[in-house]
Amino acid sequence: MKVLVIWRLLTVGGVNAGWRNRALYFKKHGIDTEFLYTTDHGGLHIMEDIAPVYLTKDEHEIVGIIQSSNYDAIIVVDTKDAYKWIRKAKYTGPVIIEARTPEIIKLHPHLKNFREIVPETIIVPSNYQKQVVSILTEIERVQVIYNGVDTSFFRLLREREIDYHQAPVLPEGKKIIGWIGRLDKRKNWLMLLEIAKRINAERDDIEIWVIGGAQSVQREEFAAKWHEEDLTDIVKWHPVIPYQQMPHVYAKIRKSGGCTLATTKSESFGNTFIESMACGVPVVASNMMPVTELVLQEKTGMLYYGQNVEDAVNKLYSIIDFPDRQKQMSKTAIQHVRQHFAIEVVADQYIDLLYEIVHERGNGGNQS
Repeated sequence: MKVLVIWRLLTVGGVNAGWRNRALYFKKHGIDTEFLYTTDHGGLHIMEDIAPVYLTKDEHEIVGIIQSSNYDAIIVVDTKDAYKWIRKAKYTGPVIIEARTPEIIKLHPHLKNFREIVPETIIVPSNYQKQVVSILTEIERVQVIYNGVDTSFFRLLREREIDYHQAPVLPEGKKIIGWIGRLDKRKNWLMLLEIAKRINAERDDIEIWVIGGAQSVQREEFAAKWHEEDLTDIVKWHPVIPYQQMPHVYAKIRKSGGCTLATTKSESFGNTFIESMACGVPVVASNMMPVTELVLQEKTGMLYYGQNVEDAVNKLYSIIDFPDRQKQMSKTAIQHVRQHFAIEVVADQYIDLLYEIVHERGNGGNQS
């Protein structure tokens, strides 16, 4: 079987990280995955040597790719123009939609006009996202399939495996709080800096690592505020960390007795949560859906109220100031991810769905 995944944005975010894991697992089970993106936002390196990647905005070229490749199924991720390309290519095989954007106003255009394409189903990564989608479409077949993490890659590293020479360098005598993701309004880096200000005023044994954001839309605003608030001593920004180095980053955070922090205002899933927990690092995040589907309060992390800076800081302290609790959370987090979010657990659900849809429709493919 061969499938094409169409998405506008080639980023280092959770959608592509999730699909990277799926593509590797699919390959082991006889499914070849190809990817079509229109814009690169620094994510190409995470797909290198994983699967063929097309990167183009040229409609004629895109239509040609669909016509010539004889795909058994096409999966469209939040890309409204894809329906036009599929129709022009006269593709008659099954089309599956993935609805990933958690913001209704941004997701709406991708679900309102399928341009004569009738999707077989809509796949969402959480029960929360299923509720969002139900507001925007009358399609009844909406299925929840969680993102999966490769627990042979994101795992608890042995001491001798940790690459201490690569950035970020673990400082002596500091507890590390990791903040991973894009620098934009939804990820709420302003709250992160407010948390950093509060911690900086109270203690000197904590360092915050901001991982990513090299091509984020608000990177310049972040940099300006970071300097303006005089937070460069406590907040260390690492705009580019190769995806392959992330298990080492998490290992250093865990080694320090630290945790990861998310200040996001909304998510459809949250790959960094399960990556962090898979590596034995507790998570501190807002007590909201779908975070509550991933992080177990007081077991694999701590959940603070709303966007409350004081509560978030207290929750951070409740982990990093209690080493025994941090270690127990670390063990529980690893077990929790292996049981519920390991790629072999969730990707099998996707494979079963693909085979069911493709066999129901026959071979699909293009009209000649």
